[in-house]
Amino acid sequence: MARGRRTSLADLAGAVGDERNGQPHSHGQSRAPLTTLIANPRNPREGIGEVSDLASIAEIQLQPAVVITREAYLRLWPQDDLGDARWVVVNGCRRLKAAHEFGRTDLEIVIKDEIAKDRATLQVNAIRENVDRKNFDVIEEAKAVEALVSDCDGRADIAAIKLNRSDTWVSQRRALLKLAPELQEKLRAGELAVRLARELARVPLAQQVSAWQAALDRQEGSDTDEGKKPKNKNPNSAHAAKVVKALRTFETEPERLAGALKEALGDGGVEKLLEVLGRSAST
Repeated sequence: MARGRRTSLADLAGAVGDERNGQPHSHGQSRAPLTTLIANPRNPREGIGEVSDLASIAEIQLQPAVVITREAYLRLWPQDDLGDARWVVVNGCRRLKAAHEFGRTDLEIVIKDEIAKDRATLQVNAIRENVDRKNFDVIEEAKAVEALVSDCDGRADIAAIKLNRSDTWVSQRRALLKLAPELQEKLRAGELAVRLARELARVPLAQQVSAWQAALDRQEGSDTDEGKKPKNKNPNSAHAAKVVKALRTFETEPERLAGALKEALGDGGVEKLLEVLGRSAST
């Protein structure tokens, strides 16, 4: 492409749509009409969700979307239907949805076919964009991890390396898919803690819901019992501890013991103690 020459969209489409000598295609930042873009059909997110926070995209796009060519995608999943799309958005699906919603007609893109060298690599790039998002729920995350393990020939350890996570983290996420559907929904809604969910996943499927209810009943009983307990079962225990500590430094700080005794016994108690000590001294 000659320097200074004005490039039409048709020229650009032709340039980025081909591969040279079988090499993965990579291209600098450019623009593509929304009609030529499709969100990654293998996006680990089951739904993009609400994108009102990206309304400003109608006027300015702060970050380009990362895409791969149609050909690169179909080499991995030839059975998927991409319609007439020329590029598949791998990172930036929320930006694509916001562009449609808020009246933008194109998106700035960066074409990176190198991330589509195999299924696992593409899955990793899609997961990494989502895994730390607050609204990427834990079941979506678990399904994404399971899909990646499958694309790594069933090797969970390889998936962990690719995600830069521990083997334990991968194992714990995959275990959540063993939960009963009702409990998966409770987990997504925040009504079931992840830690308890992992424990329930080890219970036979038919018993999981009843085991969860039993755990709730135990927690409710524990909270009730805690509320009935007196705030201070032994109100003198704190005073006794201070007296014991003061005794250890009596030789150098006798006034500390005096203060601790007065606090523990009160004025009346101190007078009684002095009276007893006086009688002991006179005998």
